[in-house]
Amino acid sequence: MTSTLVESPAYNVIQMQPRLRNAAELDQSAVSTNSGALADVEMDRWANRLARVLIARGAAVNTRIALAIDQQIEAAVATSAVVKLGATPVAVAEDAVPGSYLGITTKARRPELSDAIDWLILDDRSTLQRYLVSSDAPITDADRLNVRQSA
Repeated sequence: MTSTLVESPAYNVIQMQPRLRNAAELDQSAVSTNSGALADVEMDRWANRLARVLIARGAAVNTRIALAIDQQIEAAVATSAVVKLGATPVAVAEDAVPGSYLGITTKARRPELSDAIDWLILDDRSTLQRYLVSSDAPITDADRLNVRQSA
């Protein structure tokens, strides 16, 4: 069985993990673009999953995490995930981001970015697999404390 990824990481996740949503969730959009919308509840779940992937990569409280993401939905989810960890999201304007050792990007942006940062590639198959098996439960203080102890 082969897997084909499409251009948008958010589209991949929508297709790979459909959710039953009620009308109230559909009415409350956290992010809207020409290609679709993401409800508040979905954004929270997506951000929790991504936060857990970041924890597994060593993200900790007060970490500066570089963001190089052009897609609006993915950028909003990544920013929310970083904030949930107690970390600081830093938009990439140049090749490198001082003080950041971890970053989030896409395959399209990766070639132009510094190798000094450990980049989590959102639309990479292994990232999607880790994301899909991560819990979407809220990030707790215990999660953050574990990060601090292991960092």
